[in-house]
Amino acid sequence: MGKLGELIYTKESITSEVIAKAEYHLPKIVAPDNVKVNEPFKVRVTVGPHPNTPEHYIRRIELYFSEDGRAFNPILIAYVDLTPLNSEPDIEFTVRLSKSGTLHAVEYCTLHGLWETTKTVVVK
Repeated sequence: MGKLGELIYTKESITSEVIAKAEYHLPKIVAPDNVKVNEPFKVRVTVGPHPNTPEHYIRRIELYFSEDGRAFNPILIAYVDLTPLNSEPDIEFTVRLSKSGTLHAVEYCTLHGLWETTKTVVVK
């Protein structure tokens, strides 16, 4: 067992053992590349297509931000806990940023663990 960060699957860390699961587990971030200082914008995070049964579903989606030049990162923006059967891993957040940096979407699958995707956002 390694550190928590070593247990999170990313596009860069996927091994041949789990490559078949990547398409269904890596979160997708839809957000503008450029935003205005402190002006609200939408960030959509989706996962899947993915099963949604009591035994196998996306339990949580978290959104973090690593701000350029900040000593202690990341900043937790929001998280959503999901339940099986009646919810889908398709979440929209409204975000405001004062500095450029990187969005991190992390999802937890009850069978296949933690998966992360990132997206850079430039604040102008």
